[in-house]
Amino acid sequence: MTAAATRPTVTIGRTVEWSDTDASGHYYNGVVLRWVEAAEAELLGRLGLADLFGRIPRVRFEADFRARLWFGDRVEIDLTVGHVGTTSMRYDFAVRAGSTVAATGSTTVVHATPDSPTATPWPPRVRSALAAGRADGSAQPLADAP
Repeated sequence: MTAAATRPTVTIGRTVEWSDTDASGHYYNGVVLRWVEAAEAELLGRLGLADLFGRIPRVRFEADFRARLWFGDRVEIDLTVGHVGTTSMRYDFAVRAGSTVAATGSTTVVHATPDSPTATPWPPRVRSALAAGRADGSAQPLADAP
């Protein structure tokens, strides 16, 4: 398998809700961050790393909006661990409605402990789970979320 094939990846589904739209009737940019965070929660939960919440603040978020989504549209959010550094991790994402890519981008988080004023290195168990693609050590992609 290639390195890309073993990167932890998850796909979740969502429906564009009325509250996800703006005055023009299509989705607004902030909803993408919320969907990406929901995918992150699913991914970390499946990897056995849900305890990282509260210790991984976002330090960067960028998105390219490519197509409009409307109330009631069904979308899928693909989230992949794009890079793991010493103290940071970049997630890459795509939001799709069928074959239409509506948004792409990335978000970067850092590992921080409550007693440190700066980012701290990832614990070995986190690096192992991320490198293996799964907390159980297998390299298969994670199954899609309902």
